[in-house]
Amino acid sequence: MSDQLSSSLRLNKHLALQMGVSRREADRMIEQGRVTINGLTVSLGTRYNPGDKVAVDSRPVSDNAAYQYIALHKPVGYVCSRRQQGDNPTIYELLPPIYHNLKPVGRLDRNSSGLILLSNDGNFAYQMTHPSFYKTKIYNVRLEMELAPLHQQMISDYGVTLEDGPSKLQLERMSDDNRKSWIVTMHEGRNRQIRRTFGALGYTVEKLHRTNFGNYALGDIKPGEFEIINIQ
Repeated sequence: MSDQLSSSLRLNKHLALQMGVSRREADRMIEQGRVTINGLTVSLGTRYNPGDKVAVDSRPVSDNAAYQYIALHKPVGYVCSRRQQGDNPTIYELLPPIYHNLKPVGRLDRNSSGLILLSNDGNFAYQMTHPSFYKTKIYNVRLEMELAPLHQQMISDYGVTLEDGPSKLQLERMSDDNRKSWIVTMHEGRNRQIRRTFGALGYTVEKLHRTNFGNYALGDIKPGEFEIINIQ
């Protein structure tokens, strides 16, 4: 390996780190001709040297970011976006400005609470959310009325047909004398899947609270607070 090659760096890895995207997304930007080094459009597989001026869509890409990962306990009423939706605050109002560059890994809707991971590591986000990696998610769910045993069996054993395909959830009662409160385990991440699954059978979810996402658990993090985590 030449000295020049050994000192050069992978461009897609650099873009992923600095922009919080996956390497696949970085490769797509390069393929689309959106990336330049020192003013020259580059091709897939290009490497760069420290001091080179890298830009995407003519905007300079910084070179001082480091990967960060945090776990946030999202309260009900907050949205997982950068822009406020109506009167609903965003999760970024719960975080110091230093973490405002981090992106949510997956989503929880406004009426849901619990564990949200945020990071600027696009590969981490991809591996946590893409269906091929089969990450387990666990929720505490409360229904407005008792779940009939037949409907429990349908959801757990056969699945419920939704407009975007069948939905199968693992259900466990929180207590033997309560059929409103359930521990729900799933491996997919479709939009509002739990609410839609119960809704298809005539039930309304009153509470949806995520406690686990892959190897990460909410633990003792209080609502509105967060912790820095080490990836596992």
